Amino acid sequence: MSGGPRPSEVRVSVPATSANLGPGFDALGLALDLRDELAVRVVDADVTGGAWQLASYGGLSGGEDNLVLRAMRAAFTEVGWEPAGLTAHYSQHVPMSRGLGSSAAAICAGVTAALALAGVEPTAGSRPGSLALQLATRVEGHADNVAACLLGGLTIARMQPDLSVDAVRLEPAAGLAAVAVIPDAPVSTATSRGVLPAQVRHADAARTAGRAALLVAALTSRPDQLLEATEDWLHQPYRLPALPLSAAVVAAWREAGIPAFLSGSGPTVLALVRDEAERWRAEQVAREQLPASAAHGTATVRSLALNATGTTLLPI
Repeated sequence: MSGGPRPSEVRVSVPATSANLGPGFDALGLALDLRDELAVRVVDADVTGGAWQLASYGGLSGGEDNLVLRAMRAAFTEVGWEPAGLTAHYSQHVPMSRGLGSSAAAICAGVTAALALAGVEPTAGSRPGSLALQLATRVEGHADNVAACLLGGLTIARMQPDLSVDAVRLEPAAGLAAVAVIPDAPVSTATSRGVLPAQVRHADAARTAGRAALLVAALTSRPDQLLEATEDWLHQPYRLPALPLSAAVVAAWREAGIPAFLSGSGPTVLALVRDEAERWRAEQVAREQLPASAAHGTATVRSLALNATGTTLLPI
């Protein structure tokens, strides 16, 4: 695959994401303004002994089996070019295995950096059907987080009959923000998916589909509908009982009339707020709940703006 000029160094910024958002199971994603950064430099093979080197990924050095480098390798293979050697530095701020899209962020960073170094799609996240979206989904295994990470804003991802992926990006309503309760203990996506039943009742699927449709409207133009729109019967009733701290916070928020849901597969939970008064109230409800749930672990309460830009290349 031919490309344009090949820079010797790139920097990529990628946002955290929340998937599902309640009823939008494996389809809806929302970008959050908490960002990781990847810096990659092409070097002579003898500098690294022919290997690719990644430093400071999750506080640890990584070899070529690391998720960032795996994503880069997949992108280089796709375009038919790769450097003899490279060094990379990953600055991680999105907590791992907490339901905030840390894997998607790492994958999108690697794919975008590789395509830019190869001179292909230097603005990788700018088109919903882009090569970057296809590659990132292939490495991640599902598209909800990677679509939001690449495109920013609110995204609806879907698989096509030919197994390619497409996504629609929508602009969230002005003023929307999130309050996150991030438990200290991680939970893997595989573990969380393991509690889901193989089948659900038709009535539950129908009710959830209605809420998912309402949620798109609520997030973009009718935030007054968010409390009802974030109801779900497909995955949260099965996941939350295994996450008692998360379940307690979601229950307290919703009882207080605050739209709240499990972020991705958890354990992080999010509340959506429309202004500073709602943000303060959501934080207070969460902080009041945490001491009562201390037996189930500790957590951090954090306010997060929504992210509109998605994955971006930074000036060198």
